[in-house]
Amino acid sequence: MQYKVLCRHAHEAPSARSTWLIPAIAAACLCLCVPLGARAQTQNEGCAPPSELAAQQPDEQQPDEQQPTTPEPAEQQPGAEQPDEQQPSCPTPLARALGAIEAYVTAPARWDRADWLYFGGAVAAIGVASHFDSTVRTDFADHSPVSVNAGSPDSLKDALPAAALFLGTWGYANLIDDEDGRREAHAMLEASSLSVGTAIALSYIAGREGPNQSTSPGHWRAGGTSFPSEHATAAFAIGTVLAESGNSRYRWIRRVLGYGVAGFTAYERLDHNAHWLSDTVAGAALGAASARFAMNREREAEPQGTLAVAPINRGVMMTYTVKLH
Repeated sequence: MQYKVLCRHAHEAPSARSTWLIPAIAAACLCLCVPLGARAQTQNEGCAPPSELAAQQPDEQQPDEQQPTTPEPAEQQPGAEQPDEQQPSCPTPLARALGAIEAYVTAPARWDRADWLYFGGAVAAIGVASHFDSTVRTDFADHSPVSVNAGSPDSLKDALPAAALFLGTWGYANLIDDEDGRREAHAMLEASSLSVGTAIALSYIAGREGPNQSTSPGHWRAGGTSFPSEHATAAFAIGTVLAESGNSRYRWIRRVLGYGVAGFTAYERLDHNAHWLSDTVAGAALGAASARFAMNREREAEPQGTLAVAPINRGVMMTYTVKLH
């Protein structure tokens, strides 16, 4: 009789809190990604903000204004305007965000063999994990009081560890005024925003019911939002950036912290009866791949080298500096 009651609750509508919480967090991340991306990439692109360009224009036009006699002013006016037309200008923050989305969506068209092997391995891992969905749920159900109630009251608590990683990275970078740290925080935000947005879209397409909505892992296209796990996606996106960025001297510490927090988040989603095992595996693969995408974009935006010329005794010295990762 008790099992019938649980099944009846499984077909009830999901709670309002679990419905709007994750999309709201994703929307907030997208809003934050725009100003942070503008600040992190201004120096990399070698351009100045529009306010600085406007301040520079009067200085560049002074030589033309100081010339008292100009025999042919009509011919010199186009020449005076050419520097302003060729002046580089920064793309707007919105243009950067839209460019990131476009590059992310079209990324599979530029995949190489290694990328397709990663994709195939991820699909295989999800398939293997799906065979253990019921076993893993039963194991967690035997050790904790869970029920089919179509709710996930621990959603906010499970998102805090990954959010703490991002806020800690961003706050420490601003505290010590570290531009590399700001770029790392921007990569975290970009990876998590893009991957969570993709996860939300996939969850509505798949329509899979979670273990808190059904006792069977095979309920697809049933109005659920379990596959993939948005929490695991965001945690692995942020954790992978932390683990694979920065100085290689502390690589093992970064990897333990980054992948440890991501794995703990996935474990908590299983322990709280919010997702099947294959949901968390899919989220981990999506988040890690998105982190690689964001890190590659940051590295491509960095200047490849710096050329400098300095006078020395009886000549000049030319230096070219390259930053190694």
